[in-house]
Amino acid sequence: MRTLKAIIIDDEERSRQSLKQKISLHCTDVEVIAECENGEQGIQMIEEEKPDIVFLDVEMPRMNGFTMLQQLGNRNFELIFTTAYDHYAIRAIKFSALDYLVKPVEIQELQQAIEIIKQKRKQNTNNERLETLLHNLMQEKNQSGRIAIPSIEGLQFVEISDIIYLEADSNYTVVYIKPSQKITVSKTLKDFEELLPNTVFIRIHHSWIINKNHIQKYLKGEGGQVVMSNGKTLDVARRKKDEFMKAVGH
Repeated sequence: MRTLKAIIIDDEERSRQSLKQKISLHCTDVEVIAECENGEQGIQMIEEEKPDIVFLDVEMPRMNGFTMLQQLGNRNFELIFTTAYDHYAIRAIKFSALDYLVKPVEIQELQQAIEIIKQKRKQNTNNERLETLLHNLMQEKNQSGRIAIPSIEGLQFVEISDIIYLEADSNYTVVYIKPSQKITVSKTLKDFEELLPNTVFIRIHHSWIINKNHIQKYLKGEGGQVVMSNGKTLDVARRKKDEFMKAVGH
């Protein structure tokens, strides 16, 4: 396999040098061809050099990594984010099936990320993953707007307010959307729990997350049951009852 060309974009020189050294010593099939200290330089070098891999810092002054990505004309490369933070952006990155490394970068995690990149290059779906990420980042956990969902059929954009509930199906999730649509997604319920706004969506059971705005009725019981706007009745787990009651204001 040919050597993969990489660009490092990070405003901290120490971080750039540390990552470059680790790549040189421990990822011999990757060559760092350029380093950039800001998003503007990054855009220019990506357009000129057309790298195979971009290591991109999430937090940079003036133009952060996500803003830089939005302004790029050429996104035909594999992307590994580097960040010192663990916040909503990380959850959106994971949901989009893109990779990230937390600073300071561990050698083993770097090697694993490169190996994953090699496998992903065979699938040629990077642009779809980037589109999913950029769209969902614009939400920043808003209660309104749309979410990008990578489904079996392709990328689908769904109004968050139209999601009635989500159902676990092994390693998949079935998303029920009003009035009667459903989408099967190769994500776990936990992935959605981390991404969707917790002011609106409630985990009532190991099998279900519901949109509280679509609850039509609550039926008393050990844990109780909810009747959703599509007529479906779902159990509330006993251990989730107090949390559920608090979330709906009772």
